[in-house]
Amino acid sequence: MGQKTVVKSVRNKEKSKQKFLDAIEKILHTKGFSGLKVNDIARTAGLDKKLIYNYFGGKDELIDEYIRSQDFWSNVKKEPGSPMVNDGGKTFSKEMLRAQFDYVFKNKELQKILLWGLIENRKSLKKLANDREENGALLFESITDPHFKENSNRYRAVIALLISGIYYLDIYATTNDCTFCGLDLKSTEGRSEIENAISFLIDKTYE
Repeated sequence: MGQKTVVKSVRNKEKSKQKFLDAIEKILHTKGFSGLKVNDIARTAGLDKKLIYNYFGGKDELIDEYIRSQDFWSNVKKEPGSPMVNDGGKTFSKEMLRAQFDYVFKNKELQKILLWGLIENRKSLKKLANDREENGALLFESITDPHFKENSNRYRAVIALLISGIYYLDIYATTNDCTFCGLDLKSTEGRSEIENAISFLIDKTYE
């Protein structure tokens, strides 16, 4: 009986935490970053604001968790021994970049977070950037650096250009109705051209 009570308590806690995270997303949609206040978050979640401190430690920590949950590269995990790793990261690079191109385009919340990070000097956004860099460093050091050796920084520079380009193109596509370099980035055809270009550039980098 006691064990069932503990399990139920854990489940209720996880449900409540998710309600707070969902509330962050809803407020971002309706009010933007300025609306992320403790009382508004609790009201939107339909829960006592004290739970924000009990479950997360505070509003900033709650926002930090939400930001991490939305970030693409902070959630990428390497699978040791997979073909993506064994070919020097070539397949891995292409698949991850194409996946990122699709993920950022569909995730309006992440787009807002990326823009937020450009205009506000916020601790949680700096931490996200640092976490993303640390996660990326592990991927570089364990997969691509051993393959490229003395040219590893050149590869990192290529990836930096591709990732930043993906961020920009996806945000541009969702905020503008015009084409970019004659490509309709909202259409299947236009997006396929970008995905093919990503594969082409990665192939050339590995040649």
